[in-house]
Amino acid sequence: MAVLAAGQGLAVLELATFVQDFTGALKIVDSRRPECISRSGRVYLPGIGPHSEDRAVDLIVNELKQGSPSCYASLRCRVPYPKSRQTCDLVLGEPAVWRIEVKMARLVGDNGKPDDTAIKDVLSPFDVDRSAVADVAKLAANSVDASNAILIYGFDALGKPVDQLMEAFEAVAARRALLGPRHTARFSGLVHPAHRDGGVFAWEVLGRVTAKGKD
Repeated sequence: MAVLAAGQGLAVLELATFVQDFTGALKIVDSRRPECISRSGRVYLPGIGPHSEDRAVDLIVNELKQGSPSCYASLRCRVPYPKSRQTCDLVLGEPAVWRIEVKMARLVGDNGKPDDTAIKDVLSPFDVDRSAVADVAKLAANSVDASNAILIYGFDALGKPVDQLMEAFEAVAARRALLGPRHTARFSGLVHPAHRDGGVFAWEVLGRVTAKGKD
């Protein structure tokens, strides 16, 4: 649990609440049928699913700030860690109250064909791949001035429910850091035919794993 300065008082913002709010904003953004256009000029089918992680997060954050300014006016994207050149995807509060790394799990592309990079983006143990597992290790090592969390939003594919990928993530990430309980909010009926259903998942990162346990 973290305490956030909001308006004239203090509001308590729990990670579970943020997951619900993030999911609600995602659905609102998707309902506006945003179109993703590639650098080559290709126009993808409408919906939030085809957008890059950074662009999707920007859209969701803008919706959060407009919809709940008393809670999310201080929410910022890609903020440097203290005394580091590395950046954190989301920082809430000034000074920081929550530092949240975000990862997308998109198991199929715009055409419905498998996207094999999704597994690597979530589960790779190598820091160079900038996976969700690597983000957990980065949070545990770098952020000591705020509560830390990893958030993954993902889309189900035929025979590949994203929840099963989250179970695999927990098993791998547990070797790099101590995680709190999983917080989940499901969504369904989004506008893109290949990215209709899925969920938002988050865990508080409580510390590093050492030979003696929590660091």
